[in-house]
Amino acid sequence: MSTSQQISITKSAAKRVGELVASEGIESLMLRVMVSAGGCSGFEYSFDLDKTQNSDDKIFETGGIKVIIDEMSLELLGGSELDYVDDLAGASFRLNIPNATASCGCGISFSV
Repeated sequence: MSTSQQISITKSAAKRVGELVASEGIESLMLRVMVSAGGCSGFEYSFDLDKTQNSDDKIFETGGIKVIIDEMSLELLGGSELDYVDDLAGASFRLNIPNATASCGCGISFSV
């Protein structure tokens, strides 16, 4: 799999996913990354905890945690870096998307 078809995961993101999974008490949980049409730039990404792997899902693992993403979302987000940031704007997962041609100030909406 080429790097453009992968999602890299920072240590802070892996740590936070691990904390969320531990707090739920279900070891099989994975962080699902999804892209949908919407937002002010055309697409928006979101996250959820999920224990189901669909036939079109790809799993990325680091530090014992798993991030899952469907093929269509991966086409838009391939090569991105998943990070967890806790700053003055708040604490959240964020994606650094190299393919984005524009993004919104909200941080979750982008276009390609």
